[in-house]
Amino acid sequence: MEAKKGYSAKAKGLPMSPFKIRPVADLVRGKSYVESVAVLEALPNKSAKLLRKVLQSAGANAMFQNSQLDEEMLYVKELLVDAGPSQKRIWPRSRGRADRLIKRSAHILVVLDEKKLQGNK
Repeated sequence: MEAKKGYSAKAKGLPMSPFKIRPVADLVRGKSYVESVAVLEALPNKSAKLLRKVLQSAGANAMFQNSQLDEEMLYVKELLVDAGPSQKRIWPRSRGRADRLIKRSAHILVVLDEKKLQGNK
């Protein structure tokens, strides 16, 4: 889960199932940074809020590492949503029985990179 090149940010142990985060992540993967933030701000999901925070953190890391960088030149190069550790709990049921409740967590990795301008060689 290591970033090869670019500007990255990680969030680990987020209290939400990765199955709920992945559909929202698919909406912004490969898009420009500014467009991705706008899409995530418009969505009402909790997962969109979590993704937006990690995306903005990666954007802030990019601006900190390269002060001449323009936000318009960044795009989402890589966006990984992996399963984190899960907590197992007991859920009491009727007649003295019990079910197992699995509270899932997620890890998010966002890698931003600069768009390459196509020009004459």
